Amino acid sequence: MSVDSSRMRADARDNRRRILEAAREVFTARGLEVPMATIARRADVGVATLYRHFPARQALVTAVFEGQLAECLSVIDEGLADPDPWRGFRTVVENLAAAQATGHGRTEGMFTQFGGTPDFERRRARAERDFAELTRRAKASGHLRPDFTRADLTLLMMTSAGITAPTPEAEIAAARRHVGFLLQSFQSDQPLPPPAPLGLYCVPEDPRAR
Repeated sequence: MSVDSSRMRADARDNRRRILEAAREVFTARGLEVPMATIARRADVGVATLYRHFPARQALVTAVFEGQLAECLSVIDEGLADPDPWRGFRTVVENLAAAQATGHGRTEGMFTQFGGTPDFERRRARAERDFAELTRRAKASGHLRPDFTRADLTLLMMTSAGITAPTPEAEIAAARRHVGFLLQSFQSDQPLPPPAPLGLYCVPEDPRAR
């Protein structure tokens, strides 16, 4: 392989990495319908370069969230396998919040339709169904408050994403402490205000994504 050919491949890999990083930031801040040109500008590549790597939005969305979906499914499977419904629910919430806090497995959109590839959408729908089953079991056990909704998980993920600490270990510890407080309220029978109508992308717009 020639030096020029090797350099071209390295440049292509770098462009793909920057596109994926930019898309992840912009999707999280503004949702999935943001113009592809906005993502290209954020990645500092041309629109043609973006489409050369990802000919359709579906392909880009899937590439951005594939790893997060796989991790999310693994965590939920672990919770469902636990014979103790409340412990299984608690473990899933703790692990998802820790991943959200550290940024290693963002869960934005895991429970909402992405418009990704058909296989991706099937697995995303399974994650939603399985978490709903986990919630049902925890409620049936008498440990999870009956008015808990999926929007409450969204709220927890949003607040976990705001956790900052000097090290990943400290972020995980803070996330677990944060979830510990919330899990106490999840068990409470004290009345709460109605749940907020939150989608996974109901977060303040990041001005850098414009």
